[in-house]
Amino acid sequence: MTTPSGQAGNGNSSAQKGHTAATRRMARHYAMQALYQWHMTGNSLNSIEAEFRTDNDMSKVDVEYFHDILHGVPENLSDIDAVYQPFLVDRSLEELDAITRALLRLATYEFKFRIDVPYKVVINEAVALAKKFGAEDSHKFINGVLDKTAAVLRALEVNAERKSR
Repeated sequence: MTTPSGQAGNGNSSAQKGHTAATRRMARHYAMQALYQWHMTGNSLNSIEAEFRTDNDMSKVDVEYFHDILHGVPENLSDIDAVYQPFLVDRSLEELDAITRALLRLATYEFKFRIDVPYKVVINEAVALAKKFGAEDSHKFINGVLDKTAAVLRALEVNAERKSR
């Protein structure tokens, strides 16, 4: 398998190197903040990544995953936005605050390119980050959009889950 950034991999190389749910969680935490910074400042991804690696203790972070998300989202931005945009209800992409936009992009990227991560994990992690960093009740909006997005990008997985209930 080739990742969007062109690197060869089997989709779970991080798991093989001893990375845990906690290190992935921290990778998402920093990736969301880095994507927010990229959106707000327009700085280069490499300089943002270097800043995060310098300013934060990355010993408890799956840094490969952080890198993959940080570079993968912008590389696939139009495709990612096109998938979840129909589910924004009465909002346009431009009306979304930068945290909500970063979380929807991060999660949609994971749905699309990181099939090694179960869709429920993607949604739960995005909702948890929204509760921590987002506007009040933004987690409910994000949950609704991602539920619909998962049904499109992970239809087999979502349908199998629904049948097993």
